[in-house]
Amino acid sequence: MNNARVTPLLAGLDERLPQLSALYMDLHAHPELSFREFRTASVVATLLREQGWHVTEGVGRTGVVGVLTNGDGPTVLLRADMDGLPVKEQTDLPYASVETAVDDDGVEVPVMHACGHDMHVTCLLGATAQLAATREHWNGTVVAVFQPAEEIGGAPAMIEDGFLDRFPRADVCLAQHVGSGPAGLLGIRPGPVMAASDSLRVRLFGRGGHGSAPEATVDPIVMAAAVVMRLQTVVAREVGAFQPAVVTVGALHSGTKENIIPDTAELLINIRSTTPVVRDKVLASIERIIRAEAAASGAPREPEIIPLHTFPVTVNDDATAATVHTAFNEAFGPERVFPIPLPFTGSEDFGVFGTALGVPSLYWHFGGLDPALFKNVDPASLLDNGLPDTIPSNHSSHFAPVPDPTIATGVTALLAAATPWIR
Repeated sequence: MNNARVTPLLAGLDERLPQLSALYMDLHAHPELSFREFRTASVVATLLREQGWHVTEGVGRTGVVGVLTNGDGPTVLLRADMDGLPVKEQTDLPYASVETAVDDDGVEVPVMHACGHDMHVTCLLGATAQLAATREHWNGTVVAVFQPAEEIGGAPAMIEDGFLDRFPRADVCLAQHVGSGPAGLLGIRPGPVMAASDSLRVRLFGRGGHGSAPEATVDPIVMAAAVVMRLQTVVAREVGAFQPAVVTVGALHSGTKENIIPDTAELLINIRSTTPVVRDKVLASIERIIRAEAAASGAPREPEIIPLHTFPVTVNDDATAATVHTAFNEAFGPERVFPIPLPFTGSEDFGVFGTALGVPSLYWHFGGLDPALFKNVDPASLLDNGLPDTIPSNHSSHFAPVPDPTIATGVTALLAAATPWIR
C-alpha cells in the first residue's frame, strides 16, 4: 500500500489479521436471521468492550453501538450489518454453516451468510480495534454501528429506538459492502449507488375443489401462473431501456396435494428501481396486472396486496465521494480503485442514517472473491459486462468471501475513509 494518511492507524494490523480471520470463520459458521442476531451481537459487544469502547446493546432490538471519543473533532459513523439469509450453504468450506432456524412464518429454514455480512462485521471490528490501539494518531469521535436486519430494514428500527438522541450525532456516515469482484479491489460512485426496493406479499383467492372437476373451481394456481408470466412484461414493455428496474417473484406457495385445487395462492414479489417516477410506474403496473388477472380468472374476492419492506435509493454525497476516493487512491493506489459507472440494482437501508441525521453519507463496494477466479477477466469489464457465469454472486449458496486479502482491504478501507475527518 502507498504511504498515506491512514498508515499510522494500520500499525499492528498484520499481527491482528489471524485473529480477525478466525473471527470471520466463526461468524460465517454461525449465521442468524434478521432480528435474531443474538449470538453475533454478544460477540460484537464483548470484543468492543475488550477494546475499550462504550457499548450499548439491544438498539433496534438486536443492534449494538460502540462509541469511542478521543478528544475534540468531528464524529464519524461507521456501520456494518449482521444478519444472514435463509439459504442452504453449498460452499464445502470447513467452516460452512449447517445452521437452521424457524422463520417468521414458523417454517424451519437453513441459514447462511450468503451476502457477506459476516465479513462486514469482521472488518468493522478490525477497524475499531485499530482505532482503539492508535489513539495518539487521530482525534474526534467514532460511532460504530452494528446493525440488525439489513435484509428487511433494520436501520429504521434503530432510528425508531432513539438512535438520534442516544448517541453522538455524526458529521458523516460511512459503510461498505463486499461483493463478487476480485479481493483487493474497491468501487466507488457519487450520486445514486443502490436501487430502491419494495417487497410485496400478494394473496390470490380462488375456489377450491377436486382436481377431477376443475370446472367447479376457480384455480388460484393457474391465476398465480398467469400473474407471474404477465409481470415479466412490466420491465420488458412498460419501462424504458435506460431506466433500470427489476421485478422478481421470489416465492409462490399454494396447495397441499396433487388432486386438490386449493382456495388461495401467495406470491412474494420484489421490485427494484432507481427513480421515483419508475418506482411509481412499476408499482402501479404490478397492481393493475394482479387485479386484472384475478378478474379474468373469475376470482370470488379481490386480491390482497400487502407491502412488506421498502428501502429508498442509496445516494452518495458527491463531495464525500470525492474525498474518500482520494483517500482510497492514497491508501491502495489508483490501480485498485474503480469508478462504478451505474447504480447497482441491489438495495440498502444504510442511507436511512444519513437522512435521519441530515448529514452526508457514502457507501462503497469492495471485492471479496479469490482473484484466481478472474485470471482471464479484466476487472474493469466486470462493472460494464457483469460477472461470468462461473462466479457466485451475493445471495448465492456458493458465495463466501476469502479471508485474505479481503479482511485487510475492508479494515483499511474503513480507516482510510474515516481519516479525512478524524486525522
